[in-house]
Amino acid sequence: MAPITKDKIADILENIAQMLEIKGENVFKIRAYTNAARALETYTGDLVAAAGEGRLGEIPGVGKAIAEKITELVATGQLAYFEILKAEFPPGVFEMFDLQGLGPKKIKALWDKLGITTIPELEAASKDGRVAGLAGFGKKTADNILAAIQSRAKHAGRFRLGSIAADAERMVGELRELPEVLQATIAGSYRRRKEVVGDLDFIVATNAPAEVSDFFVKHEMVESVIAHGATKSSVRFKSGIQADLRVVKNAEHPFALNYFTGSKEHNIIMRQRALARGWTLNEYRLAPLGNPKSEIRNPKEDPPQILDERGLYHALDLDYVEPELREDRGEIAAAENHKLPDLVELENLRGTFHNHTTASDGRSTLAEMAAAAQELGLQYLGIADHSKSSVQAHGLETDRLLAQIEEIKALNKTFDGHFRVFAGSEVDIHKDGTLDFPDHLLERLDYVVASVHSSFSLTEAEMTKRLIRAMENPHVTMLGHLTGRMLLARDAYAVNIPAIIEAAAATGTLIELNANPRRLDMDWRWWPLAKEKGVQCVINPDAHHTDHLQFLHYGIGIARKGWLTRADVVNCLPLGKIEAVLAAKRLRAG
Repeated sequence: MAPITKDKIADILENIAQMLEIKGENVFKIRAYTNAARALETYTGDLVAAAGEGRLGEIPGVGKAIAEKITELVATGQLAYFEILKAEFPPGVFEMFDLQGLGPKKIKALWDKLGITTIPELEAASKDGRVAGLAGFGKKTADNILAAIQSRAKHAGRFRLGSIAADAERMVGELRELPEVLQATIAGSYRRRKEVVGDLDFIVATNAPAEVSDFFVKHEMVESVIAHGATKSSVRFKSGIQADLRVVKNAEHPFALNYFTGSKEHNIIMRQRALARGWTLNEYRLAPLGNPKSEIRNPKEDPPQILDERGLYHALDLDYVEPELREDRGEIAAAENHKLPDLVELENLRGTFHNHTTASDGRSTLAEMAAAAQELGLQYLGIADHSKSSVQAHGLETDRLLAQIEEIKALNKTFDGHFRVFAGSEVDIHKDGTLDFPDHLLERLDYVVASVHSSFSLTEAEMTKRLIRAMENPHVTMLGHLTGRMLLARDAYAVNIPAIIEAAAATGTLIELNANPRRLDMDWRWWPLAKEKGVQCVINPDAHHTDHLQFLHYGIGIARKGWLTRADVVNCLPLGKIEAVLAAKRLRAG
């Protein structure tokens, strides 16, 4: 029996909470399962060991009854209570939970009143008026359900980078450990750090392809085998994503890695440059053209021996192009003219802002967040709990915010001067562009993250005006998650991003690169324009737990895709210099 994963257990607990809510069970019982699921998502210990030693109750949010159920899951891979509960529901009901804006109460009403238990049935009823006719629904709700169904279909077969990173890194790591493997790398859109990927591509150099391929298709992460051949195998991981293995000879590895990394447009230009030199380039080699009657003029001598990807770019008279830039957005011309940027690296970061604690909707205390930041080698950490309008996130009222400021001051006195916590707030931007706290309170903070958390349906002009008005406030240091998007779940709201970038440049407002893998917002495609306009980036994890500080890794990937250097990212500045950046806008205004 393959061991059940922590994520699977968390999913089961979440499913139990959903079923209990449909059944109308006690709200506290429902919340207990939800809280336990969230607790497991952020638990960093050895769950199997904790279950075996009876220590599950030590995990905050896991009570005695649920600890017993987790122990059963760990020991047997199954939970009798879950199976009995699940048998009461049609299977299609669970798919409806994936639709944005459709919670247990509405699902129960659809089931009870209309007998709807599948998404196709729901789509038909939304189109023919039955859903709109239900009490508490209406035409707008029916239209929103149809939009959610269409969005689900559009995103089918696509996965957030963060949701499949663990699978990708585990597989490539275990491939590298095989004695038969000479080189193992991940290619494709994952290597280019696209925010959403369709599949995973593994490139392995080996002299024993059969052994490596067998290992790949028989791995415990594999749910089904799509194809199993001498040089290519395809499987579907239990996470749902397709993974392809390409087995090559060691001499072929640079070409296979480059080709399967892509993008397709980048590859076309590379092949064109090879042809212009009298060579042919494919996934196996760079070689002289085989046709002696080729119309290519002045072919060079035979291409040099290529040992790695850098050698391939140099053979084509290019500087090495980092994988993140290979999107045919000017990288070839820059490589030819020695104008590629020296991209920012994770180790360049000295601190970060927009982090939450248990004071609002975080799951780690202020002290725990500060300790985790120091363990990562950061010099400073900004705390920006939600403001009062974010009721669902337990936003801070004025008195609680003032108390937190004092708590941060006291904590800073315990450090030796080489680390500091900055006191901030993630302040809601109201519909009219005003802020959730008055200026006399905002000026007590070291910095302010201004974000939209409501009224997403404004027109583009209204939303743009709303954000610009917020940025015009001299106390707003940075704009948080600019478009409000949730990848594969919620589209960005309508907003004129070039106008926002212009306003940020004019007001001296930083724009956040929200590194949470569910957001990765502002999108990488806009950062070259922001850079051109002189707008600086601040990479923030939007951390709600100490583990979430690791999201900075995803933020760096997106920053690199956006052509950003350490000079473009303010939190690459060390303690002692970052303070001036945080204060600059207020000083300029006043």
